[in-house]
Amino acid sequence: MDRIACMQSFVRAIEMNSFSAVAREQQTTQPTISKQIAALEKYLGVQLLTRSTTNLSLTEEGKKYYQYCQQILETVAEAEASLVGKERAIGILRLGCPVLFGQMQVVPRLNAFMTRYPDVKVDLMMADYFVDMVEEGLDLSIRIGNRQDNALISDRIGTTRRVTVATNHYFEKMGEPQTPEELGKHQCIVYTRLATVNEWHFQDKERLIKVQVSGCFQTNSSVAVRAAVLSGLGIAIAPVWMFGDEIYRGDLKVVLQDYQPTPFPIHAVYRRSRFYPAKISCFIDFLKLEFKLDPWVSDYGAIAD
Repeated sequence: MDRIACMQSFVRAIEMNSFSAVAREQQTTQPTISKQIAALEKYLGVQLLTRSTTNLSLTEEGKKYYQYCQQILETVAEAEASLVGKERAIGILRLGCPVLFGQMQVVPRLNAFMTRYPDVKVDLMMADYFVDMVEEGLDLSIRIGNRQDNALISDRIGTTRRVTVATNHYFEKMGEPQTPEELGKHQCIVYTRLATVNEWHFQDKERLIKVQVSGCFQTNSSVAVRAAVLSGLGIAIAPVWMFGDEIYRGDLKVVLQDYQPTPFPIHAVYRRSRFYPAKISCFIDFLKLEFKLDPWVSDYGAIAD
């Protein structure tokens, strides 16, 4: 019995609440994972888990053993890293980020990162919602917005500045709003994963302005928001990086420039641990420098959280 491998399967089974999910992650079979954990229980002489059709629960002995396993696996990872030097970034970096941000701001930068760190492979998961990092086995996640998770460490790496934008054709047909309150007369594209949904926030020189908007189209997809704006469906509040090229070419027009939509911070978040592999710190430092040099996501001059 490879006890370390069995411990890894046991810990991941608890984190993912599924033998099958662990099997997919490890590219093996569900019976193999089940046999590994059964072998641990036989070796220890105690039951670690109670199983139902939908849930895995730790016994009292399992709770104690789970904590020790986490410590042991961290120590093993630290020991392995020390043999090749802690500054050397190696292994698979399991990374999460929003879909369109990943397509436009992360993936185009990966070639430069992996050229600098050739021993790192990136496994990228993109989703327009805050995934459970433990359940998905992520090392690092890029998140946009003010929502914080006290169980995770957040490192600010940039800022998403936003604009109010639509096509020239839309404004020629419907006219341009002169104040945020006039948006109530327009077709507004609502991104439903925004915390405020259809309540849009603007800041002028003196006050915060909140307006309720509506339209014939709303979506939970950032990709769909971009497509809807480009097709002339309506007005959206969107990150500058989402439409930077189209704005500069004149395909889209920014309005309400005296009323700035509230900007969002960009954070790199990762789990609390005693040991952090170099692949994590190197990728965070890489993005910080990349974003600092890019005015579309730059945090230069912004007030830190």
